[in-house]
Amino acid sequence: MVEQDDGASFLRCFGRQMKLLRERAGLTRRELGSRLGYGEDQITSVELGRRIPKPELIDKADEVLDAGGVLRAMKEEVARARYPAFFRDAARLEAEAVELHVYANQAVPGLLQTEDYARAVFTMMRPPMDEEVIDQRVAARLARQSLFTKRPAPLMSFVIDESVLRRPIGGRGILRGQLEQVLLIGQKPTVEVQVMPLEREENAGLAGPFTLTETKGERRIAYVEVQNVSHVHTERHLVRGLEVKYGILRAQALTPRESLAYIEKLLGEP
Repeated sequence: MVEQDDGASFLRCFGRQMKLLRERAGLTRRELGSRLGYGEDQITSVELGRRIPKPELIDKADEVLDAGGVLRAMKEEVARARYPAFFRDAARLEAEAVELHVYANQAVPGLLQTEDYARAVFTMMRPPMDEEVIDQRVAARLARQSLFTKRPAPLMSFVIDESVLRRPIGGRGILRGQLEQVLLIGQKPTVEVQVMPLEREENAGLAGPFTLTETKGERRIAYVEVQNVSHVHTERHLVRGLEVKYGILRAQALTPRESLAYIEKLLGEP
């Protein structure tokens, strides 16, 4: 629970700082929002630490409130606070990726999740999260998907166990929307999605999910997470072992074309 609250605590600290600067400037929340191009509710949420401020809001607020760079100096830490402590290093490396390869056998990978599906996943966490923490986690997960619009976009592949695509997390309607999103993203030229059928007699991924990343600096890294305990592997022999495993998984799974056809089939089922 300490890890869960760590980012939220920093956001509340940032919000209090912004509130002090606003009051020093003699502005109401409505007046500050008007000058920044945001609504009063959004300013309130930022000051209370319930909303993660966008970088452009921080830049404008620093200028309007004559903060002298105080708010700008916290911008990078605000971005990191969007994620739970155990995922922050992985999120930083993911943002630098030129290649990203994911094996998933528990839930749809975060990079592919819809807002509704992500909210359902976080709502099911035990011990339960506060609503404001869930809001922050969902926003952070969706923000990661900016990778798909980067130029040049990283090359990405996903091997997803069929059980994941059949598990109605959040309900059948939410699952349907999620399958549609996987199908849509899987059609991007820089993305390949493969399904690991349940009927396969061989599956090299029974030890659990993992992610392989190559960064601009040609660093090759593996990320493994279970029960909110994570590890970023940089040791070459450990990373190589997971790379070999991922290659075998891709060979065992349906091809990308077969996989998209299979997801379409799932969408057609009652």
